[in-house]
Amino acid sequence: MTRFDAPAEEQLTRTVVSPGPTTLLLESREVPLGGIRGITVHRSLPQRGLPTVGAWCFLDYFDEAGVPMQVLPHPHTGLQTVTWPLNGEIRHRDSELSDVHIEPGQLNIMTSGHGISHSEFSTPQPEGVSLTGVQLWVALPQHFAHIEPFFEQHVDLPVWSRDGIRAQVFVGAIGDAASPATTFSPLLGADVTVDAGTATSIPVDPSFEHAVLIVEGEAIVDGVRVTPGPLLYIGDGCDSIRVESDTGARAILIGGEPFAEDLVMWWNFVGRDHDEIVTARDEWEAGSARFGHVPGHGDDRIPAPPLPSVTLTPRRRRL
Repeated sequence: MTRFDAPAEEQLTRTVVSPGPTTLLLESREVPLGGIRGITVHRSLPQRGLPTVGAWCFLDYFDEAGVPMQVLPHPHTGLQTVTWPLNGEIRHRDSELSDVHIEPGQLNIMTSGHGISHSEFSTPQPEGVSLTGVQLWVALPQHFAHIEPFFEQHVDLPVWSRDGIRAQVFVGAIGDAASPATTFSPLLGADVTVDAGTATSIPVDPSFEHAVLIVEGEAIVDGVRVTPGPLLYIGDGCDSIRVESDTGARAILIGGEPFAEDLVMWWNFVGRDHDEIVTARDEWEAGSARFGHVPGHGDDRIPAPPLPSVTLTPRRRRL
């Protein structure tokens, strides 16, 4: 997925006092992505003061709401994209000649490294079904930021379950349920379903920080009531996350070791300084071989927006 907006940030909105790790409830913001899609997404990452959760540096929830997703070829650098549909199906094509359909419960993970381009189009949905899902980005550590690009699809992912909770693990591991997806830093990503009347805990790595996005229903997570929209941040130092729900819920759980490197994020590029971003933009606009060509679209593609008139600087953590 591509960004049509200039990067913006939101304030941390609520602090919950607790005896354990810090918990913060962070409001998402609505971002119109324009173009031929006309989709408005709910963006939870990055936030002001919290540019990353682990190496996760971007999190959008999208709802097609009757408008087909039609994302023409666009570039990426320095990151991995994780596409996770909740309902509906998406066709992915990229400059590494991948051409796949992805359904709920299946993972597309694309490593851009030095540079890749791709497109994403929703396929015709059954009557009454609206395409919904999440798009996430993972920042690549500097040592891996310029590796050769590649793409993976995983259609058989492990499931961890306990006492009314079922977690399909798409990145990293919960207990013995370990995803086969390639990652370059310690990470966790899971689609969690909570039955009505559940009250139990998910074991997690205490060296990780985590965040929970409710996409359906309502739950109390580590003592904080969470509904669809806000992102609950949970600081490192805990070995489990308590989840309770009277009505049932579905959530996206992400986590990872706090990411220590400074990042400059602009449009679809992740780099370390202003000049790196400028070079990537110029090469995309010039049709450089760096980003290849996505078959099936002719010369159609998304142009890069103008650069701001100021020097791009890293987003800094203020927690």
